[in-house]
Amino acid sequence: MQKRLAALFLFPVILSLWNSWLSAQTLPVSPKDLQDGLVVGSPDDAEINPGRLVEMESAIQKGQFKKITSILVARHGKLVYESYFGGSDNSTLLDTRSATKSITGIIMGIAIQKGLISGVDARVFPYFADQKPIENPDPRKDKIMVEDFLTMSSLLECDDWNEFSRGNEERMYLVEDWVKFVLNLPIKGFPSWADKPADSPYGRSFSYCTGGVFVLGQVLQRATHQPVDQFAAANLFTPLGISKVQWVYSPLGLAQTGGGLRLRGRDLLKIGQLYLNHGQWNGKQVVPEAWVKTSTQPHVKIDDDTLYGYLWWLKKFGPADRKSDAVYMNGNGGNKVAVFPDLDLVAVITSNNYNTKGMHEQTDQILSDFILSAIR
Repeated sequence: MQKRLAALFLFPVILSLWNSWLSAQTLPVSPKDLQDGLVVGSPDDAEINPGRLVEMESAIQKGQFKKITSILVARHGKLVYESYFGGSDNSTLLDTRSATKSITGIIMGIAIQKGLISGVDARVFPYFADQKPIENPDPRKDKIMVEDFLTMSSLLECDDWNEFSRGNEERMYLVEDWVKFVLNLPIKGFPSWADKPADSPYGRSFSYCTGGVFVLGQVLQRATHQPVDQFAAANLFTPLGISKVQWVYSPLGLAQTGGGLRLRGRDLLKIGQLYLNHGQWNGKQVVPEAWVKTSTQPHVKIDDDTLYGYLWWLKKFGPADRKSDAVYMNGNGGNKVAVFPDLDLVAVITSNNYNTKGMHEQTDQILSDFILSAIR
């Protein structure tokens, strides 16, 4: 009888200990300190509810979210969550497609600060005098500035979101000379139902154009007299301790600055953290603070919820009752590197869910319903 009473008494204690042990096994494992320049911590250090991150992992593993390859979260300067999926790990070079357009904007700012390019008002076409004669000549083409390509608002007929556009990137990939392809494009028209730049917020009309960002890379290359991938390595990647990258190249061997640059998840996080820190990395000013500020301010409106800076997107994320402003890198598949200044937080979500309906919506949901809702 005494043994039976003892068992009955001990059972709740054993059950409680078992549940505590089981819960501990499912909590996120703190990221490893790889001596790569990132400070690591735990979700508790960052006032983040680890249980919500466990629920996120479970949803991904159950297939609720498709083809996610990595998620990393840093808050208060510490990497506090890092998980990889679908065979990826911390050494995998991740293809975030157009998310890396933002890197082109960053190195453009560095080149301007160094005096290698006069400013965002520098004219583009004079850098390519050797490409003459240009098709579809028009005096308005001669007035296209660096800022027009940084804001996706040049007057060239170039729209990747329109399969009929003369400048759609898929047409560019079919020819050998991508620079010539872009420079030869005609000036676009504005039918009566379309907003003209003068009638648009910020005086610009948004038109997503990968070719224009590729040409920006070649402006950099000609202005610096250095291959753009080497300029990026010397002035951005090396200062951040980023040693492993993989560029895409055009048929003529020119680095594709319009997207496709592959980086590791931790290195993508460094880019976001760099911008959260106003361009500083470990006490060194890598990107001019003024450039960080102006490149993440709105310069053109995309839609009612989304604005655009200099190759950075601007939008609110989070639970409906407490949304937060983000500036973020964005790419096909739903790839995102999101910076939340007010929350002192950076989140990286990478995915191979390319060219599918809902690809951006699912990573928006991960950001809002799991990562941001986990903040205490």
